[in-house]
Amino acid sequence: MYLDSAIIVKLLVKEELSDFFEASLKNLRVATSALSLLEVRAALYSKRRGKIISETQRLSAWQAFQEKIMCGEIKIFPLNEPVFTKAAEVMEGCNLSTALRTLDAIQLAACDISQVFPLCATDSRMRAAAEKLRIPLFPETLPV
Repeated sequence: MYLDSAIIVKLLVKEELSDFFEASLKNLRVATSALSLLEVRAALYSKRRGKIISETQRLSAWQAFQEKIMCGEIKIFPLNEPVFTKAAEVMEGCNLSTALRTLDAIQLAACDISQVFPLCATDSRMRAAAEKLRIPLFPETLPV
């Protein structure tokens, strides 16, 4: 299963749907791209600035993420020229119908190139683009 960085954050910090994803992904090997190293870090800093988490919680969450990578629980795929080329194709194919952001296009491209399916994401634009690209999604429909 390929995780969008927002899902990784839900596994590190209590948020809406954290319990659902923790239970659903328990003991699964998952993957993401190297972009998540930056996106997760930025999300944790944002939560710290917003006083949603403390500095201790931010550091603990970041360390937990690093440990998940080190022990192989989360595999990191590199970003390279083929990923960026594919991301441009994704944007070309999706942006007329979906306002797809650049970083989401990169994650979708990395998922597609790695062939690690399904894509686990909650963002509606990313999910719409994945459907257009025929990338399987988890969950098939988001819990309410």
